[in-house]
Amino acid sequence: MISRNDILSMEYLKKTEYTGCHQGMRFRLEGVAAEAEGKKLRCTVWPEPFNFITTADELKESAEFSFDEDGVTDAVAWMNDRLFEEKDKWEHAGEHWDSY
Repeated sequence: MISRNDILSMEYLKKTEYTGCHQGMRFRLEGVAAEAEGKKLRCTVWPEPFNFITTADELKESAEFSFDEDGVTDAVAWMNDRLFEEKDKWEHAGEHWDSY
């Protein structure tokens, strides 16, 4: 399970994206501009083994949250939901090196 303490501070997220992985699921948090709301926190998850740039877009799933501490907490909860709901996907993600 991913916890809030696994993600770096808001000060870090204001400057650049944060990437990590947990049990076969890779993730990226980044600030993105939103027209009416200002800045949003986009969280993207995808299966291992490759990085964000190398992985095909159709394998990625994203959601946006408020760009504040509550948004980071919500993003962590969303990632944990993905881990639970798609458990088989993540458990076998690293087995597909040759299929890419």
